Amino acid sequence: MLRSAALIASTMLAIGLAGCTAPAPDPASDGVLRIVASTNVYGDLAQTIAGPDAEVTSIVDDPSQDPHEFEANGRVQLAMSRADIVIVNGGGYDDFATAMLTASGNTGARLIDAVELSGLDASADGFNEHVWYDAFAMEKVVEALALAVGSVDAAAADDAAAAAVQLRIGLSKLESTADEANALIEAGHLGVIITEPVPLYLLMNLGFENLTPPEFSEAIEEDADVPPALLQSVLNLLGDGSAALVVYNEQTGGPQTDAVIDVATDNHIPAIGVTETLPEGLHYLGWQSRILDSIISASGIYG
Repeated sequence: MLRSAALIASTMLAIGLAGCTAPAPDPASDGVLRIVASTNVYGDLAQTIAGPDAEVTSIVDDPSQDPHEFEANGRVQLAMSRADIVIVNGGGYDDFATAMLTASGNTGARLIDAVELSGLDASADGFNEHVWYDAFAMEKVVEALALAVGSVDAAAADDAAAAAVQLRIGLSKLESTADEANALIEAGHLGVIITEPVPLYLLMNLGFENLTPPEFSEAIEEDADVPPALLQSVLNLLGDGSAALVVYNEQTGGPQTDAVIDVATDNHIPAIGVTETLPEGLHYLGWQSRILDSIISASGIYG
């Protein structure tokens, strides 16, 4: 979940920017389809479905940027005020985006919330908001995007529907690959340690047992201090052979994360890095496929 200080700062700046931004023209008046996405993960899906003529703005689009440290700016606020479609992850991950939409005064934009579409219970204790690592949830987002594009621009409806079909085919292939690996991973009772819950949906779909104490991954995610005893309990799981794999977030880090990676390396346990946002030069399907293949390969289930 986004850190409270950054979220409050972003929201207040968004409201302030809204007050000094000139009223934008009617988004539909010039015939340009405009989409704003909270991160480039959703921005990439939107561009794929809406096509090259659509103007897609991704609020968090720098792969080296920690999404938790985002601060609003005038360019993004203007884009939000003119958007036909706004895509957010939801579930508390990117509240700054919905705050900016409200502050912009744009009441006509169609809002797509990935967590709401996923059908997962965001109010559940320990809810993991990183639903873009769940191919099943992304199928629903893709479908909603195609419908939204078609409702805004009827001329683009057929192309959007066709692009959505291709994306769903790609997502189904990811699901099939995970299903094939699942039986072997579950049979081997393979455990995993995560520094943050970013890739947890994917790991669960693969059949890994998450051995990480929730307090540990939550502290890392919130950039809070990890009690020494808790850190040691995680390191012990690497030292005694309980964990077969470590997966960490490349976009954040710190001494606790470094300690986990170091001990994993010392014990010849693969450590796989993942990101919250889309790396430069990759599209969503290629990115997720590469991560999936890396994790399966590191698990050793196919020899």
